[in-house]
Amino acid sequence: MDTEQLVISLIKTRREDDWWDFKREHHHDKAELVHDILCMANNRPRRDSYIIFGVADDDCSITGVENDSYRRNQQGITDILRNITFVGSTRPRIEMQTFTINNHEIDVLIIKDSLEVPYYLEKDYQDKDVKNKDGKNYGKIVRAYHVYTRVVDNNTPIDKQADLNDVEFLWRKRFGLLESPLDRIMMYLKNSNLWDCSPDNYNSEKLYYRFSPEFTIESIVDDSKDGYQYYLFNQTDIHPRWYDINLYYHQTMLASLEGLSLDGGRYFTPSPRTDGISLTKYHHWDISFKYFIKDSIEHIVNVFYYHPDGDDETIAHDKFMDCILLFETNDEKERFKNYVFYNWNNKEEYSSNIWMPYFEEIEGYNMDVIKEEYRNSQILQKMLVAFRKEACK
Repeated sequence: MDTEQLVISLIKTRREDDWWDFKREHHHDKAELVHDILCMANNRPRRDSYIIFGVADDDCSITGVENDSYRRNQQGITDILRNITFVGSTRPRIEMQTFTINNHEIDVLIIKDSLEVPYYLEKDYQDKDVKNKDGKNYGKIVRAYHVYTRVVDNNTPIDKQADLNDVEFLWRKRFGLLESPLDRIMMYLKNSNLWDCSPDNYNSEKLYYRFSPEFTIESIVDDSKDGYQYYLFNQTDIHPRWYDINLYYHQTMLASLEGLSLDGGRYFTPSPRTDGISLTKYHHWDISFKYFIKDSIEHIVNVFYYHPDGDDETIAHDKFMDCILLFETNDEKERFKNYVFYNWNNKEEYSSNIWMPYFEEIEGYNMDVIKEEYRNSQILQKMLVAFRKEACK
């Protein structure tokens, strides 16, 4: 369900709840806006939340904001948040979308879900533009070190703190204590500097998370594998060494990935995933490609093991990623496959200035197929750039 359909369904409920709120118009007092954003950012449902402007909060009638003199766009709200001092310098991420519903413009402020909760201020915030006739500021004040949240359809009052149980919930969310063991280790792997060598064997490739040592990751050489892929041939040393990468919680294996050491051990990474595109009515792939999806376990582990040195490891990493498609989401990958299906006949537009490495003959492999896979990977990289440009129009 896209955002517009979601908003229409929320309006039809004729009520507010933990993660959506209706406003007839934009806030006059910027402090009230900041307070509402904090409540939504610190909500309990663990999902994006929405402040929907142009819908009356009493009867959910659509009034629109096309004539609202206090109307703000995404940049305007971002500037307000940027000029406020948040504890830890982490602030909620927001996005504004506008839709026309029943001939009225509706602004939808999306507050992104995050593990960085609770958000709260380091200094009091008051809108200096809210003044009475005598020029005195009478605007509301968002208090420093006050944690605000939203429970059902009620925000924490601006002059009060959230209940202790709600604050504890937010901190548990921040530290990943609400997640499954697999989700927790994926979160911990995003901080590679907090992992240490296992004390029982300093020469091993086993690491543990410093603050929860029951989470470990190890890489074990698998000498039974000796396969070659097209992305090996632009490395200085094309011969790989294959590994098993195992993730554990205590003695329970959470995941096992195929790993490989590239360019004579200069760079280590999980293997990318494989997908393909059929250009005919048959179900076989006419074009195959290797890819990562951001926030997938493969990509998180890929980033975990990469320590850019500006020299050999960086060069090997960059050559590898030149051959691998990196998608924001699985949905983007599927939309790109559809784009390629309809544009592959124009592939020659993307074929110029492709550098082809030397392909050493490997016994048992059809080198023409490997060369074609490499060339296609370079075409697809260029097509991905064009696809994203077109999507932004």
